[in-house]
Amino acid sequence: MVSRREIQVAETIAHLAGEFFARESNRQSLITVTRADISPDLKNVTVYFSVLPEQFENAALNFAKRLRPDFREYLKENARMKFLPTVDFDLDYGEKNRQRIDELTREK
Repeated sequence: MVSRREIQVAETIAHLAGEFFARESNRQSLITVTRADISPDLKNVTVYFSVLPEQFENAALNFAKRLRPDFREYLKENARMKFLPTVDFDLDYGEKNRQRIDELTREK
C-alpha cells in the first residue's frame, strides 16, 4: 500500500517538474508532466510526461535526461525534503494508450 508521504512527495515532485519544464523547454514542443512514481524508501523517483507533437518525444526525453542534474538543483531549492531522491524521466505510454483508446471509441 502506498503511504500518504509517498503520495505527497510524488505530487510535489511532479508539480515542480512541470514548472521546471515550462521554464527550461525551448517551446518547440509541449511537455506535460503526467505523474511521478516514487519508491517506498523515497530514494528514487521516475517522472512521467507526454509530449506534443509526438515527433519530438525522443528529443524531449533526451532533453529531460540531460537536465537531470539541473532538475535536482531545482528540487533542492524549491522542495522542503529531508532527502533528495535520484530522479529519472520517462515517457508516459499509459497516457498515450488512453488517448488512443479514446480515439478508437469515438470513431464508432
